[in-house]
Amino acid sequence: MYGPRGGVNLPALRGHNDALVLDLLRAAGPAGLGRTELAARTGLTPQAVSKIAARLGADGLIAEAGRAASTGGKPRTLLRLVPDVRHAVGVHLDRDELLAVRVDLAGRVVAEGGGPLDFGAGPEEAVEAVVRAVARVREPSGPPLLGVGVAAPGPLDHRAGVMGRVTGFPSWKDFPLRGVLEGRLGLPVVLDKDTNAGAAAAAGAWLRATWPDVDADADAGVAGRVGAGVGVVAGPDAEGELYAGGAARTCVYLHIGTGLGAGLWLGGGVYRGARSAAGEFGHQVLLLDGPRCRCGARGCVEALCLEAVARGDVPGAARIVGEAAANLVALLDVDRVLLGGRVVAAAPDVFVAGVGAVLAARALDPARPVVALAGAGVAQGAAEMALTPLFGRG
Repeated sequence: MYGPRGGVNLPALRGHNDALVLDLLRAAGPAGLGRTELAARTGLTPQAVSKIAARLGADGLIAEAGRAASTGGKPRTLLRLVPDVRHAVGVHLDRDELLAVRVDLAGRVVAEGGGPLDFGAGPEEAVEAVVRAVARVREPSGPPLLGVGVAAPGPLDHRAGVMGRVTGFPSWKDFPLRGVLEGRLGLPVVLDKDTNAGAAAAAGAWLRATWPDVDADADAGVAGRVGAGVGVVAGPDAEGELYAGGAARTCVYLHIGTGLGAGLWLGGGVYRGARSAAGEFGHQVLLLDGPRCRCGARGCVEALCLEAVARGDVPGAARIVGEAAANLVALLDVDRVLLGGRVVAAAPDVFVAGVGAVLAARALDPARPVVALAGAGVAQGAAEMALTPLFGRG
């Protein structure tokens, strides 16, 4: 679990402290925060916060948001993030299509574009498609781009920026996608699995939705840990607390599209595993001697689910996902199961109800996780990953 993201009063950590203040102002939204609140939540001195605010203001990253109501003394000046001063691009490379979005610092989508993609045609064609997509969504005379996030099918090595042996697409193995794109785009590039990008977007949206309800006195140690996601999360209790019993909330994001995968939000962030291989949800075997999966095994949840979708049995597909999700919940004891991807988008109510029913039937504890829709897409999550260094999360 993360420890408190407090500030440190050392000149060498100026960048860290600047990012911490920006992260808090981002979470606060247009209403902003006062310098006293920023000092209390970061552990920095008021003088240090004033210096940071002056630097960030000179860079155009923050501005005044008005004054707080007086409580007897001089009204406090509030500060807010300026979302339009920098942008980032997120790209979702799927097996048959590409989607690119440009977002502002608040994570709002300001431009998007995409089209068909033949992932099987090989890395070179995909690189050209990404370069064209970024050119379409960027604005030459607009705010500078901080970077580009790329979400692709796994497995891949997030740290090295190198693709793995994507199931069904052997030509991608060992391709240095991040390095090649950085050379072509002239921008920093972050590469991660599509499911991890989806988890970052969905979990961040969920956590940000809870931010206004956190007690100001209780959040001094956890304020900086709020996920900086985008979009909205559907579900009955989005107003719930960030932390229960002192433990960080956890969730899994299940992506159901041309394949099935999971993104894990554990311990305050995306969990990738030692080899970036965590989340291969679609290749757990549910039916021994079942239909052949493209991974080579039989009876994988991906093969069973997509077969059900192909024959028009969407409720059956939802139940299959629910059984696999129940296995994951039993292993990880998560608070929330978030659903996304094009198959879910085509029948959202069916999937939320079907997965929820299976989890309820198999629950060993009455406090079972909430099943909800993830309102933010994979491309938005990829853009979020490109923004993270500015907010001290890279």
